[in-house]
Amino acid sequence: MRLCLLQLKNLGENGKNISHAVEMIGKAAAGGADMIVLPEMFCCPYKASKFPVYAQEEGSSNWKKLSEAAKKNNVYLVAGSMPELEIDRSCCEHVEKIYNTSYVFDRKGKQIAKHRKVHLFDVDIKGGQRFKESDSLSSGNQITTFETEFGKIGLMICFDIRFPEMARLMQLDGAKMIIVPAAFNMTSGPKWWDLMFRTRAVDNQLFMAGCSPARDETASYIAWGHTIVTDPWGTVLGELETEEGMLTVDIDFEEVEKVRQQVPLTTSRRTDLYTLKSNLFGQ
Repeated sequence: MRLCLLQLKNLGENGKNISHAVEMIGKAAAGGADMIVLPEMFCCPYKASKFPVYAQEEGSSNWKKLSEAAKKNNVYLVAGSMPELEIDRSCCEHVEKIYNTSYVFDRKGKQIAKHRKVHLFDVDIKGGQRFKESDSLSSGNQITTFETEFGKIGLMICFDIRFPEMARLMQLDGAKMIIVPAAFNMTSGPKWWDLMFRTRAVDNQLFMAGCSPARDETASYIAWGHTIVTDPWGTVLGELETEEGMLTVDIDFEEVEKVRQQVPLTTSRRTDLYTLKSNLFGQ
C-alpha cells in the first residue's frame, strides 16, 4: 500500500483549507497513493474557542467535499480531523456537542469509519504549553478500526496515542497499522513525538503513521510538524521537517507477520495473569 501523509499549512479560513486539501489530495493520488492522510484540525485554527465556530454536522459541506475527493481520486482518505457538531433534537431541549472527529472514506467516497477523539488534551505544563480542549469539546467513546483491501487499520487522534491500552486493543482487534492525525506542540513535540510513535510500533509490532500540520510560528498554537511513519521494528521509515510537504511511504503488511513470528510477543503474553478487554469498537 502506498501511503501519503499531507503536512498542510493552515490558511486561516475553512473554505481555503478545504480547497487546499482537495488540491493536495489530487497531487498525492497522481503520485500513486492508495491512502491519503490529513492533519488534525486542518480546516481551522487550533484554538479551543474556535472549534464551535468552525464545527459542521456529519454530511455537511466539508464532509461532502472530502468524500468527493476520495471518490474522484480513487483513494482511501483519512480526513485528518475536524470539529464535528452533533445536535440532539430528540429531547425537550436543543442540545449541541462538539467533537474532534476524523472521518475515513473508501475509494468510492463512502464513509467507512469515524473516530471521535477519546482523550481530550487538557494540560498545563509549567513553563510550557497550557491548553484545555474540554472547554469546548466532548470526548468520544469508541475504539476505532476499519477494514481495507490491504488489511485492518486503527485510528486515533493526537493525545489518544499517550494511552497504550488504546493501541493494544487495536492490535488485538487485528490492526496492522495505526494512523494518528496529530498536532503535538513545541513542548510535547521535541520531548515525545518520535518516542511515542516508535514505542507504540514496537509494543504492538505494527506500523504507526502520524500526520501533523505544518509549523506556523505566528499561530497561537504552534504545531511541531515532523509527520512520521515507523515500521513494526520501531524504525523511522520517513519523517518530514516543519514546512508543508508530502510524506510517501510504501507499506508492506507482510512485515508485521514477519516481526511477530521472529519476536513472538503476542503468543508470549501471560493472559492467565492479565487481560485487556473492550466492547467499545465501532464506526
